[in-house]
Amino acid sequence: MAKTAAPQKTNLHPNCIGIKEAAGYMTGEAGNMFALTYISSFLKVFYTDVLRIPTQKAARIFLFSRLWDCVNDPIWGAAVAARRPGPNGKFRPYLKWLALPLAISELLCFINVRSFTQSQALILVFAYCTYILFGMLYTGVNVPFGSLASVITDDPQGRTLLSTFRSIGTGIGAAAPMLLAPMVIYSKVNDGNGGTYNVANGGRMLLFAAVMAACAVVFYLVGYGTTKERVRVSDAKFDAKKTYLGMLKSKPFIILALSGILISGQLQFASLNQYLYKNYFCNTSLSALGTVAQYLPTVIMLPLTGKLVRRFGKKELSTVGSLFAAIAAILVCLLRPAPDNPALFLVMQFFIGFGYCIVSITNWAVVTDVIDFQQYTTGEHSESAIYAVYTFCRKLGQTIADYGGLMLLGKVGYKAETMANAGFVPGVSEGILRVCTVIPAVVYSLIFVLYLLYPLTKQKLEPIYAFIRKENEGA
Repeated sequence: MAKTAAPQKTNLHPNCIGIKEAAGYMTGEAGNMFALTYISSFLKVFYTDVLRIPTQKAARIFLFSRLWDCVNDPIWGAAVAARRPGPNGKFRPYLKWLALPLAISELLCFINVRSFTQSQALILVFAYCTYILFGMLYTGVNVPFGSLASVITDDPQGRTLLSTFRSIGTGIGAAAPMLLAPMVIYSKVNDGNGGTYNVANGGRMLLFAAVMAACAVVFYLVGYGTTKERVRVSDAKFDAKKTYLGMLKSKPFIILALSGILISGQLQFASLNQYLYKNYFCNTSLSALGTVAQYLPTVIMLPLTGKLVRRFGKKELSTVGSLFAAIAAILVCLLRPAPDNPALFLVMQFFIGFGYCIVSITNWAVVTDVIDFQQYTTGEHSESAIYAVYTFCRKLGQTIADYGGLMLLGKVGYKAETMANAGFVPGVSEGILRVCTVIPAVVYSLIFVLYLLYPLTKQKLEPIYAFIRKENEGA
């Protein structure tokens, strides 16, 4: 009589995911970055060089718009948290509902109203309104999208996979505008001495915005259609006061929030390199090479990061990576590349990117760890609320970078009336170099210090993962 084969035991997590779904989540992040990166990297140039808004007034646009996020982001977080899961999930539907409105708001930001009116007041009102609208709609997509990772899977390896693929999506969505925009949005002008320099072209900037907006819509819809919410979401009534006060008592969350301010702030501050390429090196084509230098380390490290995280832990790996980035940033600050030596600057950007990419790849998995920690210590499901506050912290970092960066440009002598149609200007151009090298050296050093203080080591996360898995199995 034939023996019946014994059932094979498996160590697979009940909510494990594969490459296909991680790739689906990646497309949603690419949609995020198609929408955000072009705005983040080139809207300042559009304001100063096309709309001819003085740097101080442009800085106030970013400051006021982000101050509104103090109200906007927690409202979105509470609204998303309070919504009960529907047939298509709790978080996924936002990708479908808000994709087109967000794309339209991006287009509006790049309309050259200066061709219709010379009134500085009307130009400023239009800039304020369109940028605030974009920020509100972006938060409406990004908060539920970030929360989505915590309900796709509660498997630690799956979370790392999602974070890794989200980094790929970031690279795809960010690299496209960073590589292609400089080839499209600038016009060459002869300097009268046999050389050329570049000036921003408003019509081309609007055309490129339309392409990025269309890509964002397509990728958001693909992300919506290829992901699934499988982890139980609590249907308990959302207690906003208890949830937000609980965050203030959480050391992991506080460090996450502070690091979010610095990480996002530095990414945003790097957009000032557009002025460096334009008015110091006098070659906007270098922007594409700078993008390659920034993202090539990510491509190299992506296949290795998952294995390294499993062996050493997210905190441990990110501490080493941030230290490497800090050392490289300090070196480029001290070496001060000359206008005719952009290669030195680009090489050092590669080394900074090599250290930072580890932090970038693991960052979103760290966010989900903090979400799990809150559930472990308080019993509260607060995915969207935590993500909303973290999103606000990242926006706060962007605000400081945009406002501070533009104010610093003004301090070193950058004036839209003269610099928009100029190449290298002695004194001003050297000041731009100082701004673009000193600040990153300080910020990357602070990121390293925060990761040293972050308490959720690999060992401390093990009982948290076990608790979360048991909770979900018992649901």
